[in-house]
Amino acid sequence: MPIQVIYADITRLSVDAIVNAANPGLLGGGGVDGAIHRAAGPALLQACRALPEIAPGVRCPIGEARLTPGFALPARWVIHTVGPVWHGGTRDEAQLLQRCHRNSLQLLREQRLHAIAFPAISCGVYGYPVAQAAAVAVATLRDELAAADDIDVTLCCFSDAMRAVFQHALNAA
Repeated sequence: MPIQVIYADITRLSVDAIVNAANPGLLGGGGVDGAIHRAAGPALLQACRALPEIAPGVRCPIGEARLTPGFALPARWVIHTVGPVWHGGTRDEAQLLQRCHRNSLQLLREQRLHAIAFPAISCGVYGYPVAQAAAVAVATLRDELAAADDIDVTLCCFSDAMRAVFQHALNAA
């Protein structure tokens, strides 16, 4: 169950799937979501638009995950998940963040894939405190991978400071 933490551009990783920290509409946005859409090319937006809305403007509720091809990305697949907005920890944010990681791994397993890279879900404009998000991500991934030693997980951070926080969480777990 190898988990590694790196500082890199997730759009350049050659893994089976990268996880997109998306918004519920799955139509692109800022941060990692915008970067993934730009790197994948316009076919990703078309694929996301083809996913059914389950409510007006919602293709993926918070904590769930959806799968599309990676198109122009080195990764073959993109797993889109919607993390929680931080409200001080009073609105089940930790449980929703856990679900993001669990549901992303479930899609990976369903596709019989073995290498996945996660960004720091909810740590950008959604305001989740990085140290708390890192602890949730690492604990959830370790629990999920306990019986699956054939999956390699990369926690891909967009700054060296964030990498250090995620590495600390991994070392402490």
